[in-house]
Amino acid sequence: MDDKQSGWKKPARGIMWKAIKATIKGVIVYVIYFIAWSFLSPLSQLIPGLQQMIETFVAIYIVLMILGELTSGTIYQHFFNGAKALFVIAYMLMSLQGGTYGMSFENIILTIDLKLFLIATMILGLLGFAKTILQALDYMSQKAEPRLF
Repeated sequence: MDDKQSGWKKPARGIMWKAIKATIKGVIVYVIYFIAWSFLSPLSQLIPGLQQMIETFVAIYIVLMILGELTSGTIYQHFFNGAKALFVIAYMLMSLQGGTYGMSFENIILTIDLKLFLIATMILGLLGFAKTILQALDYMSQKAEPRLF
């Protein structure tokens, strides 16, 4: 009877530990967002839709992070981490509209060139994606190697 119970307890503990870890990471990222937003909130009056844009980004990023954590130890973890890196690149391209942002304030038209920030973000995203691909290749090569022990 103990063999049957211990047979399902070990995987259940592993899944529970992954869920706890994913929850803690999600809460930490949300707390960081909440603290950062307290400093950025004056900008939301100048830039319409900034809060919604940032909240959407944080929500999707946290979901992909949690899914990656729940699937840790499998090949799907690398898929979710790759999706997270590509999401950062795509979201920055869409939200920054090619790196040039313009707004009018009374009779003044202000244009901000964010191309350098966009390039840096894209390079970091591509490095994250390359890291994920290398980790997936390492995972697959470890699975393909015969075990000697």
